[in-house]
Amino acid sequence: MPVTDNARGAALMALSMLCFTANDTMMKFLFGDLPLFQVVLLRGLLCLPLIGYMAHRQAQLFIRANRRDMTIVLVRAIAETLATIFFLTALANMPLANIIAILQTLPLSVTMVAALFMGEPVGWRRWTAIIVGFIGVLIIIRPGTDGFSIYSMWGLAAVACVTVRDIVTRRLSREMPSLFVTLITAIAITCLGAVMTPASGWVTPSATNWLILLATACVIVAAYLFSVMTMRVGDISFVSPFRYTGLIWAILFGFIVFDEWPDNLTLIGMAVIVITGAYMFHRERIVAKQQV
Repeated sequence: MPVTDNARGAALMALSMLCFTANDTMMKFLFGDLPLFQVVLLRGLLCLPLIGYMAHRQAQLFIRANRRDMTIVLVRAIAETLATIFFLTALANMPLANIIAILQTLPLSVTMVAALFMGEPVGWRRWTAIIVGFIGVLIIIRPGTDGFSIYSMWGLAAVACVTVRDIVTRRLSREMPSLFVTLITAIAITCLGAVMTPASGWVTPSATNWLILLATACVIVAAYLFSVMTMRVGDISFVSPFRYTGLIWAILFGFIVFDEWPDNLTLIGMAVIVITGAYMFHRERIVAKQQV
């Protein structure tokens, strides 16, 4: 039977989430041997040639952009850099599945900010999904209890920064190439690692560390490529819920690599986030059809 565009899109989204989660797993593993910002620096130095080469092949390495687009790109890069600090700090100090679950609230937070500050219409059903989804987050982080970790707040700060990143990305003109935006962001994050590494210290990587660093560079570039390809194949409202396959990979990798298994309350919180997020995409699909 022929493969439909929706099936291709779903497979690409699942591959993208597998690559992102594999990258997070390897980064967390490296934090056991190397300082956080040193890992960020070394991964960036390995990623930049790959991204630069792809941008060159697509004639997107050197472009002429208007001031508005460049301002948005710089704001986006700052938001991504701050998100990197918050997310990786939380990743180093929290179970893998927990921080990945918190990050899965991104579609809910983007919709909420778009409604509050950009005037996008959001009905009571999607507002209910947003509220219930964030209740799922509270179930996971459990503020005020013995199970609470301050690093959960770092994870929520990462969600806030990524929300800003995604909101400003919507303002880019169609003429701004995606690879150029990715390259500028990668340069900003690598510079962050270069600035912070002297303060955090340097540890000489072992041969195994270098192999894992090279793998992270390849995997993260593949993740971004798959995510771009995903948005160009199939119905976005059909494909987007497959982003939650990242939670499955996070639970599996967390158990296999770090001997971590979510407790029952965390699993309930994850289920709430997935269900509300999937419902959000479903409602957006219905609204889009009604507006046609």
